[in-house]
Amino acid sequence: MKENEKVFITGASSGIGAQIAIEYARRGAILGLAARREEKLIKIKQQCLDEGAKEVITYSLDVADQEKSSGICLEFMNYSEKGIDIIIANAGVAYSDHLSSGDATQINQTLITNILGVTNTILPFIPSMKDTKNGKIVIISSIASFTLPAFFGGYAASKVAVRRLADSWRGYLKKYNIQVTTICPGYIRSEMTDINEFNMPFLMDTDVAATKMVRAIDNGKKTYILPWQWRPVIFISNLLGKRLLSRI
Repeated sequence: MKENEKVFITGASSGIGAQIAIEYARRGAILGLAARREEKLIKIKQQCLDEGAKEVITYSLDVADQEKSSGICLEFMNYSEKGIDIIIANAGVAYSDHLSSGDATQINQTLITNILGVTNTILPFIPSMKDTKNGKIVIISSIASFTLPAFFGGYAASKVAVRRLADSWRGYLKKYNIQVTTICPGYIRSEMTDINEFNMPFLMDTDVAATKMVRAIDNGKKTYILPWQWRPVIFISNLLGKRLLSRI
């Protein structure tokens, strides 16, 4: 753990993003928290300060906006003495495909937010990380990148895409001492999963998940799947084909 870590997190107003922010706040980190819902960010900011964060700066941001994302990333680095230690690209949506609607709006929004939102908020930090030969890039993917969720092909495709981005970047950035970690959560209790009306296998509480994710980042994991029960399921499905996972 580095003293006064400078950590920037997108999608930080609730769920995994908010809880990861609290985990780093307990370390006394300098936090940059970005999300669309400013009123919720203000509450998370106060929680982080109460938990021990050195400083918390909040940004109202739609990660699909490339120009604004770049400006905010640079603003945070300037505020935190031109540095960044950890960037966590967590913002994302999980809309259904609406295949029978005849309208591509919803699936396009999923793809734009979940893929371009990652590149928009990670790439602005990379030159600084290369200069300092230090940094950790964390992309929140999903077990959906290994599975075939019915009616959520756009979501699954977006999570495959960002996992592949991480795999591609990892080798190049390693020589600059930049770590790239992909985290693939299963069902984690949050606003996103609270609306689900079906049984969610291996459901994990958000605070437990966040603690495990931060530990995986500390340990330099390349790809981290949680809860652990998904790992044998994915392994077996790769041997038997995708039929098992599509049923789950």
